[in-house]
Amino acid sequence: MASSRLAMFSAWRCQRPFVGGILAALAGVEMFFSGQLDVGNIHVQVGIEGLQATIIPVLMVLLGILAMLMPVHRIFYGVIVLVLSVYSLIGVNLGGFFIGMLLGAIGGILIVAWMPKKAAHATSHDPAEAPADPAPVEPAPLVPGRS
Repeated sequence: MASSRLAMFSAWRCQRPFVGGILAALAGVEMFFSGQLDVGNIHVQVGIEGLQATIIPVLMVLLGILAMLMPVHRIFYGVIVLVLSVYSLIGVNLGGFFIGMLLGAIGGILIVAWMPKKAAHATSHDPAEAPADPAPVEPAPLVPGRS
């Protein structure tokens, strides 16, 4: 039973930009905690800077999860993750002390660069018989048995 669930998860994970989504979500978590640091008893958040230190990390986590759940929109989510990662340098404590910015940039690049596997239409190795551009395989639905 456990091995079949592991096999189902592995098949689901291979059909999505999983690593990029995880890195983007981790970048958001790291940026959030770096923006909530206190110096002794002093906690300073002023105006829009305090809002940015909360909104940008939450968006990074949300975009990482959405990229994994809806891989059809991966390029849109990946580009937004890249833009937020670069903007976090001035918006969230130097991008979460550069660690969150680097995690987000790498995650965004992996999300944009991920491509679904091509369908294998021809079994022969003759390029003349193979179609010119096979259609990509659509990701499986989130719930098995539902379309």
